[in-house]
Amino acid sequence: MKDYPLPSRLNLGIAAAQIAALLAILWGAGKVTGAWPVVALAAAYGVVMNSAYALLHEAEHNLLHPNPRVNDGTGAVLALFFPAPFHLIRQGHLGHHLRNRSDDEAFDFYFEGEHPVWKWLQLVGILTGLFWIVLALSNALAVLKPSMLSPGRAKFDRPSAAVLASLNPKYERLIRVEALGVFLLHGTLAWVWKIPATHYAAVLFGFGFLWSAMQYVHHFGTVRDVQKGARNLRTFAPLDLIWLNHNWHLNHHLSPTVPWLYLPFLHEGPEFARSSLVVAYLKMWRGPRLAREHVQNRYAGRIIR
Repeated sequence: MKDYPLPSRLNLGIAAAQIAALLAILWGAGKVTGAWPVVALAAAYGVVMNSAYALLHEAEHNLLHPNPRVNDGTGAVLALFFPAPFHLIRQGHLGHHLRNRSDDEAFDFYFEGEHPVWKWLQLVGILTGLFWIVLALSNALAVLKPSMLSPGRAKFDRPSAAVLASLNPKYERLIRVEALGVFLLHGTLAWVWKIPATHYAAVLFGFGFLWSAMQYVHHFGTVRDVQKGARNLRTFAPLDLIWLNHNWHLNHHLSPTVPWLYLPFLHEGPEFARSSLVVAYLKMWRGPRLAREHVQNRYAGRIIR
């Protein structure tokens, strides 16, 4: 880390700008009329909140700020606009770094004994934003019935069961508090700014669709290795910068303790060349295929600390 110091002041400045922009977009959702202005606000929320997600992703890896309270507190505030409990999505993401490309997390494959239609539905859910909707609805489960987030509830689906099995019970109360914070924040904003429910849902889904569509685009069709099973992608330079180099995904998986600022400069070689994010997304519509090779999750049974 001496070679890659945390840009902590820069991160906090970016976080403040992101939160201000997100609040402004939600305020605007209560002022506009007609479909096209709402679509424009949804697109803006998608771009800005994906930037905020990239920064809370830094917090998930303890890379936003060296002070743990500032790191986690900033991540938790940004996660409210997701909206999801920070300590829930953090555990899911850190677990992803352990399960990546194993049989426990290979959405581009189905295995002997699994129904290909179910795997198709899962992948389509990722591609169309349904994955984000499911995660957003987990706020209600976290508040009303946290027991629904137990591994036994997801025996029908191996990836979901693997995620839930990795959750640490010590975070249950904190996740519940953060989920309550989601309802308090969004309920207050919608009431004070008189935002129509349809406007609110559409604007948040602008982020949900983009985030969900990009959740597996960096891994689809890659080598089945927990670290090397990712690829670097590109959009256009300003958007890559706004999204804090998040598309340098192979570099991140190989060096997950390096802050976002340095990711473009870590590796050289043809395997690190960047391809189009849009093309990679379109290729995912080919759907899952039957896998002959099994790759076991070496960290099965480990809970997130």
